[in-house]
Amino acid sequence: MTKRRGRSRADASGVAVGLRVLRVELGPRAYEIRIGPGLLERVGERLRALGLASRAIVVTDSNVRALLADRVERSLGDAGIPHSTIAVPPGERTKSAGALVRLWDAMLDAGIDRRTAVVALGGGVVGDLAGFAAATILRGVPYLQVPTTLLAQVDSSVGGKTAIDRPRGKNLVGAFWQPVGVEIDPLALATLPDRELRSGLAEVVKAGVIRSRELFELVEARAEDLLRRGPDPLARAVELACRVKAAVVGRDERDESGERAVLNFGHTIGHALESAAGLGTLLHGEAVSIGMVAAGRLALRFGGWSEKDQARLEALLRRLGLPTDAEGLGVGEPAVMRHLRADKKALGGALRFVLPERIGRARLREEPVPEALVRETLASLGIRGRPAGGT
Repeated sequence: MTKRRGRSRADASGVAVGLRVLRVELGPRAYEIRIGPGLLERVGERLRALGLASRAIVVTDSNVRALLADRVERSLGDAGIPHSTIAVPPGERTKSAGALVRLWDAMLDAGIDRRTAVVALGGGVVGDLAGFAAATILRGVPYLQVPTTLLAQVDSSVGGKTAIDRPRGKNLVGAFWQPVGVEIDPLALATLPDRELRSGLAEVVKAGVIRSRELFELVEARAEDLLRRGPDPLARAVELACRVKAAVVGRDERDESGERAVLNFGHTIGHALESAAGLGTLLHGEAVSIGMVAAGRLALRFGGWSEKDQARLEALLRRLGLPTDAEGLGVGEPAVMRHLRADKKALGGALRFVLPERIGRARLREEPVPEALVRETLASLGIRGRPAGGT
């Protein structure tokens, strides 16, 4: 269950009008998602309010460090919190075992102890890597998520899944480790490249399809405003997407009941495409966009999901400038199928998918989807045989 609180005046930490607060209800691990302009400059105050003012280590990437880290570092200094910053290389390749080891060592060199708070400042890669490091170093230290991309703000920063990639696929080694809070500053998106913004909007669409017709219809009605970074529709979209994620996580924190699996709508084939194309070729949201089209086409074969809803989904993704097929990507069916079999939802090699039933409702199909049907769907996306060059 989530709760929303609107604030018309400055709150106790001095944040002004426009702060939205949602709560992820996880008993003793519950925390708040706060959404509002200027939160980057309040990170130090937030750590103090959470009782984590002993020391902080900011983990970011070199791009974000140049653009935004000074605001967070200044807030920590103003709050009297000793701190240091560790910058990792940007990009999906940083979610690796080697990068994790180097981050552990850098944290230890910086003097981390059990009372040190890790601040994950960046996109999904930084959040996943820093979260996994926080979950494992010294057997676990607190961390605060400060996401700076739309994709991280609406998805990966919430829920406590941390992970690194392996050659067999994405996010195959990780831990559940809930943050102490999530601080979302919409102003951080001003420096986000357009392609990254569109990638994040794919996760917004996903949240709408699986659990929020209101969100899906908001994106349909305001697609162009969202692409222009209109502050009001963007803040509302972030809030509604976070509400979906928080509600699902609150009911199934550790992915045990099957409820949390709905968050993987579009990710089964999406992750396989990311891996088969070579990490970094497709942005995550681009791959998820193609994966949602594929999942919808599979759902049409089982009934419930309508041709009309599939057409709405594909049309919306195209309006947002997202890919709806894999033509020209240069991936072959054998590589994609190999990565599909490594998917975390697969059981005994049998392929399972999250399939939509209507706009605002999706579920994990427990029955395996026949490989022949999966191959047909891949072919409809332009994935056939071996890639060009025969590799």
